[in-house]
Amino acid sequence: MSKLLGFMFAPLIFVFNKGFDLLAKGYEKLLAVSLRARTFVLITAFALAAGAVTLIPKLGMELIPTLSQGEFSVEVTLPAGSPLARTDDVMSELAQVAVAPVNSDNESLVLRTYAMSGTGSLISAAPNQGGDHWGRLNIVMKPSATEAEMVAVKQQLRDHLAFKPQVQARFSEPELFSFASPIQIEIAGYDLNQLQQYGDAIATKLASYPNFADVTTSIRDGNPELKIAFHHAKLARLDLDAATVSELIAAKIGGRVATQYSVEDRKVDVLVRTFESQRDDMASVRAIVVNPGATQPIPLSAVADVYMSVGPSEITRVGQQRVALVSANLARGKLDEAVLMANKVLDETQLPLTLSAHVTGQSEDMQDSFRSLQFALGLAVFMVYLVMASQFESLLHPLLILFAVPLAGAGSVYGLWLTGTPLNVVVFIGLIMLCGIVVNNAIVLVDRINQLRRQGMEKQAAIVDAAKTRLRPIVMTTLTTILGLLPMAFGLGEGAEIRTPMAITVIYGLLFASLLTLVLLPVLYSLFDTKKMLAPVSDKEVAAQQGDMGKGGVL
Repeated sequence: MSKLLGFMFAPLIFVFNKGFDLLAKGYEKLLAVSLRARTFVLITAFALAAGAVTLIPKLGMELIPTLSQGEFSVEVTLPAGSPLARTDDVMSELAQVAVAPVNSDNESLVLRTYAMSGTGSLISAAPNQGGDHWGRLNIVMKPSATEAEMVAVKQQLRDHLAFKPQVQARFSEPELFSFASPIQIEIAGYDLNQLQQYGDAIATKLASYPNFADVTTSIRDGNPELKIAFHHAKLARLDLDAATVSELIAAKIGGRVATQYSVEDRKVDVLVRTFESQRDDMASVRAIVVNPGATQPIPLSAVADVYMSVGPSEITRVGQQRVALVSANLARGKLDEAVLMANKVLDETQLPLTLSAHVTGQSEDMQDSFRSLQFALGLAVFMVYLVMASQFESLLHPLLILFAVPLAGAGSVYGLWLTGTPLNVVVFIGLIMLCGIVVNNAIVLVDRINQLRRQGMEKQAAIVDAAKTRLRPIVMTTLTTILGLLPMAFGLGEGAEIRTPMAITVIYGLLFASLLTLVLLPVLYSLFDTKKMLAPVSDKEVAAQQGDMGKGGVL
């Protein structure tokens, strides 16, 4: 087996050794040139790091990569009061549109669809989903369908919904983590009419931008309501108050449990209220007597205004304050670009002094996550520095080694830019991992230089000799790490969208930092390390010194 494996891998070993010999010769020449042109090396390294900083705004930002699982759902909200049959018809139309071909092959890309109309059987329904006017359609794509084809099916459904007046729709995909909408604008105030007016205005402006899709507002018209506005002065002249009259009207219309009726071992409530003919229209309600038992009956219309109106479907509160939430999904671009556009819309909208608005949603979660991860990144660098300072018993050498960390960050930025990967939480986790990985090669190099200097070798010679002897382990550790992460970087398998950014961050950061560490770190060491190291004392010299001390000599 040993001979067979040796024969199989002999060509690979031969090619690797030849390639490494060429690399070692080229590195030896490059190192000699770098040590003579130290200023140029430093300027080049700082220029590369500065170039990476300028690329960061072009990367774009998002909270977490979107998982493509080949299915999505669309929630539809019809005007309040719509019958269940109307909702079911709309869901059937959407299902037919979804399975219609979107390409020239005249073949449907959808494997199956299933829908739910109304929330009667939905136990976990949210308040804004309540009623027969809500429905959800789930679309499962065929396994061969691509991401672009799924986007085409979504666009086909959006085009159909654009011709449905007063129908709001929201598209979503199965998520590994539950987050708010990508863009969400909170408009805070007390007046519901103002909240609805300006919420609709901001939603209309957002919908005019191509970056946004599925724009919805939380304040929508609800069911018709009968409202009673009391005249407190008239009530006071009749020795009445609004609370007493309200309780009386509620008992007459809604009813009150007067007693309970026993049926075997069960208790049945007995609800007492007026006849239906006395409470089924506005005139009957106005005629309700508010002072029963008095000599002169007074109807409700004499002390209050009774009128019809449409109230909101729900009242959303954040921090005990009424808000209107304008939510939108991203149709194109990155999350940070959408946040800039949303802030631009808010700046162009003249809100009254009683209202305030700001952007929340995933953008707020992204900023909070980035702040905590930046703190974790700084803490990781500090902990690495403490460990190296205690090991080297020096404050300078760990600082020289930590130059590899910003170089690794610059390499990661270049890698993200080349692959079109935006900044997200997974990328920051990869950067935190890099803090402990990239310093390994620098530690190996600096430790070898110190060993040679303690053996009496001159600093420049020790730097060159250590760089030559440590080139092979540095290259091997870098290659093994990169090759181990390559399958993850290729994005193979389910959930690859989560793993790929981390692999790209580590691979490009480690590769870039290792290349520059082999050149920049020797230059930094030759410039900043001015400490004189004592040559080791041999055993003969120690014995001679001990003999001199026995004779009264002074060392």
